[in-house]
Amino acid sequence: MDRHSNLSIGQLGQATGTKVTTIRFYEEQSLLREPVRSRSGRRQYGETDRLRLAFIRRSRSLGFPIDAVRELLTLSDDAGTSCTAVDTIARAHLADIDQKIADLIAMRTELVRVIGSCRHGTVADCKIIETLAPRSVS
Repeated sequence: MDRHSNLSIGQLGQATGTKVTTIRFYEEQSLLREPVRSRSGRRQYGETDRLRLAFIRRSRSLGFPIDAVRELLTLSDDAGTSCTAVDTIARAHLADIDQKIADLIAMRTELVRVIGSCRHGTVADCKIIETLAPRSVS
């Protein structure tokens, strides 16, 4: 137990900007360890828990999926582990982001083309609707 294990789940949430339901979700996903409980059964968290939750929140804000966060936490728990595994996870995530950016650019390009075809007539003659509508099979 941390030296100052006296934060309730609400206080932990407030200290990290995390909703209580999200903290419980992270516990269910085994990203946060099962908290120490008071005699009355209240969850009690300490500084280690706050720092771990901050790590999770930062990882999630960078878009890392839950499984990658779990791996990163496991690696970070063993300070003597080579950083190569962490680098591999981060590079794979960066590749995913780059692919999403490429997909978004392609979608944007197509949408600009479709919007550019608009003649501002009626919906019956709308090129945007025509482009979005499924084509009939002949």
